[in-house]
Amino acid sequence: MSETTDTSTAPVSTDTPESSEATQTADRNRNRSTTPGSEHFKEFISTEWAERDEPLPAPREQAAFAAARRAKVSAAFPGLRLVIPAGEMKQRANDTEYPYRAHSAFAHLTGWGSDSEPGAVLVLEPSGDGHDATVYFRERAGRDSDEFYANPAIGEFWIGPRPSLAHVAADLAVATRDIRDFDAVVDRIDTATLVLREADPELTERVDNARVRFAAEKALSENAQDTPFSIEFNAEHEPDDDLARVVSELRLVKDAFEIAELQAAVDSTARGFGEVLAELPRITSEVRGERVIEGVFATRARLEGNDVGYGSIAAAGPHATILHWTRNDGPVVPGDLVLLDAGVERDTYYTADITRTFPVNGTFSDVQRKVYEAVLEAADAAFAIVKPGIVFREVHAEAMKVIAKKTAEWGFLPVTAEESLEPENQYHRRYMVHGTSHHLGLDVHDCAQARRELYMDGTVEAGMVFTIEPGLYFQPDDLTVPEEFRGIGVRIEDDILVTADGAVNLSAAIPRTVDAVEAWVRGAQG
Repeated sequence: MSETTDTSTAPVSTDTPESSEATQTADRNRNRSTTPGSEHFKEFISTEWAERDEPLPAPREQAAFAAARRAKVSAAFPGLRLVIPAGEMKQRANDTEYPYRAHSAFAHLTGWGSDSEPGAVLVLEPSGDGHDATVYFRERAGRDSDEFYANPAIGEFWIGPRPSLAHVAADLAVATRDIRDFDAVVDRIDTATLVLREADPELTERVDNARVRFAAEKALSENAQDTPFSIEFNAEHEPDDDLARVVSELRLVKDAFEIAELQAAVDSTARGFGEVLAELPRITSEVRGERVIEGVFATRARLEGNDVGYGSIAAAGPHATILHWTRNDGPVVPGDLVLLDAGVERDTYYTADITRTFPVNGTFSDVQRKVYEAVLEAADAAFAIVKPGIVFREVHAEAMKVIAKKTAEWGFLPVTAEESLEPENQYHRRYMVHGTSHHLGLDVHDCAQARRELYMDGTVEAGMVFTIEPGLYFQPDDLTVPEEFRGIGVRIEDDILVTADGAVNLSAAIPRTVDAVEAWVRGAQG
């Protein structure tokens, strides 16, 4: 990586929310900077650049969908100012950061995904019966400024061209302003202002301080002795929690654009899985074969999307019994199973979440086949009941009937399957402690802040997308099962779209029956 230059000469104001990251980076590198400081250098580097010919783009496809989503949020909070930050870069080590990803609610309400600017803020300002939307972000600096070459956080010499306000306004079909103008928003903030707290802690603190200041000034002007609303507001943040809930619940039912993006993410994931199988000879030859699986899939994710949607689980052999095995540092041995749980995240941030379990040598052993077919039966049973009108938790309950039945038939339970299914028992859950389904979208576990009555206890509606992912996991040291079962882990996970009269398995094209999986593995080897 190139030496990081000193940003101390960059024109950064510490009074604005975008300044802290650049200032901190400068402080961390001030003692090793070699940035030229001569006037001759500054004059030379700021002149003789070609004019940019940048016609404004037509609005991107998702712009109209984002506007419709904003209208729903607006209707939920009449008369309230809403602040939805994209969030800042997150430090990885010293002057390096993790790849940037805007907050999902910001992306959902603006349509701005992997090309979004760190530190951007969406503000919905009350206007008449609705709200006016404005996206604030740091406008690119001219090439006659120090920022151009001396600021590694935002300078174009370091990170490439950045968009203009006019470009983003046309692209997203929303008003834009420079982030410095956000100071004026802060000056207007009162207790009728809500902020999405988790997206940007520093900006949230600014909003909190402004609300408390407003309440105090109002109390003084009214000769009040206390300000109970502001105290409760600042301590509990309940109004802000309402905003987080609404923007999360808004994503429970997907629109047409979201569904198309999720299908595209699934299709890319399918290609990534196929490429993993094609690399099995190399995978089995490496000491850390799981890392090769992870890397091959990540390559497809970067080629067709923004990144992987979550840390890939490339679990071979007994590692498949560890539900969130992401170290991926073990060998891949013929005769074992590989549990691959991975998903491509699109540039729009919509992600797939698929799991397939396959035999390394292309053939399931008798015990592996028995476990796999039990999990497949559970998945198919759960899928069979999906349609509008059922309660979401019934999907899990249907899968559990099969898991309880099979583990009871094999003699693993101290009671019958029916007795195990009673809430006070649940012995079968020893072998599958996780749930069967979760909503999917911009986040791999989407809509996480939705109320339980709309999520787990909610009624399934057309347009919902969620996973079905039962599994069976027999730990290597589990003495409740015969030795031949120990160390076997199987999960089958598909992404399901609810339709008007049933459901569609978006990932059905990825082989999932025993015979199809065996043929898939063998076919990938040529």
